[in-house]
Amino acid sequence: MHTRTEHDFIGSMQIPDSLYYGIQTLRARQNFNITGIPISQEPLFIKALAIVKKAAAKANYDCKVFDKIICDAICYASDRLIAGDFLDQFVSDMIQGGAGTSCNMNANEVIANIGLEHMGYRKGEYDFLHPNNHVNCSQSTNDAYPTAFRLALYNKIESFIQAQEKLVETCKEKGEAFKDILKMGRTQLQDAVPMTLGMVFKSYATTISEDVQRMREVQKLVTEINMGATAIGTGINAPEGYSKIVTQYIREISGIPVVLADDLIEATYDTGAYVQISGTLKRCAVKLSKVCNDLRLLSSGPRCGLNEINLPQMQPGSSIMPGKVNPVIPEVVNQTCFYVVGADMTITMAAEAGQLELNVMEPVIAFSLFTSLEYLTNAIQTLAEKCVKGITANAEHCLQSVMNSVGIVTSLNPIIGYEMSSNIAKEALKTGKSVHELVVNQHKLITQSKWDEIYSIENMINPRFINT
Repeated sequence: MHTRTEHDFIGSMQIPDSLYYGIQTLRARQNFNITGIPISQEPLFIKALAIVKKAAAKANYDCKVFDKIICDAICYASDRLIAGDFLDQFVSDMIQGGAGTSCNMNANEVIANIGLEHMGYRKGEYDFLHPNNHVNCSQSTNDAYPTAFRLALYNKIESFIQAQEKLVETCKEKGEAFKDILKMGRTQLQDAVPMTLGMVFKSYATTISEDVQRMREVQKLVTEINMGATAIGTGINAPEGYSKIVTQYIREISGIPVVLADDLIEATYDTGAYVQISGTLKRCAVKLSKVCNDLRLLSSGPRCGLNEINLPQMQPGSSIMPGKVNPVIPEVVNQTCFYVVGADMTITMAAEAGQLELNVMEPVIAFSLFTSLEYLTNAIQTLAEKCVKGITANAEHCLQSVMNSVGIVTSLNPIIGYEMSSNIAKEALKTGKSVHELVVNQHKLITQSKWDEIYSIENMINPRFINT
């Protein structure tokens, strides 16, 4: 195996010549075996790092820091990464010490060596294109890493929103399909008053739509970046005008409407945006989990549960009980939601742990937000396609449950009063007789025609006030 010798201020190491990363990345690989998940598993993040490096090279050229040959080599290498090439060369663990330095240097080394080969040199001939002196020029990990993180986060939020919107449309379709199916509404798991199954699914569409709007709002928070802040926000080692120029290039290359933070000191240590994004994502997870709880309850049985809807049968439900089919899709979404709720606590503690001019815990924030968004996006897509889309209704069973329920007595309050309605409900529960039999036939509190008016399908779906 051919190797090359690379050195840093700690010492020298032999690097297999087939690798595009260098000594600092190799040290990170040896030091941080935490999750076993390399940053290559987040291709949007690698693309974002490349965008940052390309924009920095162009800004440095405009500021006359280095010549066009260097700029073109960095841009060429960055474009290869943006296109999705060399992903296997990004081996740094997602969780690492050093505030993301290993990720940043992984990108710097890979870009340098791609650029060197493009220029006609061999990997490691850093005199001609250096990971620090050129690729990282006018930058620090403390502005390059969070800027790339925000670019990737913006796009992952966009994918998440698209999945939410698909689920909204799927729920709306079911709301329309089930609009005439009468069912019993429940509060505290007890019979309440009638509604339609369509109303249930329409309400799911509404509640998820609200979360789409909240995610759109927090997505804007990551458009503020601190490029040019360098180490702590003072802009040390960056040329005059560089911050605005590099921000403009990032905006053009990424298509994301980024803006330069007004206070680069504050922007370099502040992680409040991530806390708010995570909190909003937790809100989405909690509400989505509630919907899944409902689906499991509504489909429970089939003979000894509510049995109002049928979920698509995805797999046998038991290794011992023949014929059992479980609500596996809502269950897996529930579990994903639990993960997101837990990750929110991780993000909260990591944001709080920031000290002085830098929050070094940003890698675990990135890992937690990336995985939460990825997993919940997958879960929502699975729920829409493999569950909600295929739900069917047991319309006749739903109607029978309504008409046999004591809860329908509530509609008689304006006519016979709350006390009498309570007595009817008590008697129905005690004797097993229906509300209709007691009110119309036995006690003759209302006529059959009045009963038919109150308990028509139309009036139970769209109730109007009837007191005489």
